[in-house]
Amino acid sequence: MREEYYHDPDAPTSNSLAPSAFAVVRDDAGRVLLVRRADNGHWELPGGRVDLGESAPTAAEREVAEESGVTVKVTRLAGLYTDPGHIIVYPESGEARQQFAVCFHALPVDGELHPDGHETCEAAWVPVDRLDALVMHPTMRRRVIDALNEPNVPHFQ
Repeated sequence: MREEYYHDPDAPTSNSLAPSAFAVVRDDAGRVLLVRRADNGHWELPGGRVDLGESAPTAAEREVAEESGVTVKVTRLAGLYTDPGHIIVYPESGEARQQFAVCFHALPVDGELHPDGHETCEAAWVPVDRLDALVMHPTMRRRVIDALNEPNVPHFQ
């Protein structure tokens, strides 16, 4: 199971940097597509690592489909999040990865909610007024808030 550190003085020094891509997807009712992580139960935007030979928008579309069952089309940049104080540790490999996340806005195209059963245990369309009640990592909550509050402005952190 991965461990996350956020401006924690006890965090290990990062030893890798790998780009990841996420998407803020809203349905016609304005609800936000979120997935719940199987390893820690936190809710987050669907997304993940950008593979070699893949563009960040393509990675976001692939990851959303894999983690939620929903096919999407990326429409524009929501933000770039590269906070060196956010370290994600994978104990089994010894990797301590510095956050480097590209976040996009995307539109749902097709598909039904279906978590992947490996990384995600639940996928849901969440009404905006229910977001505060969900357990989310602070950096993920920041991405959602940025995208919802100023959807036409790319955010950088």
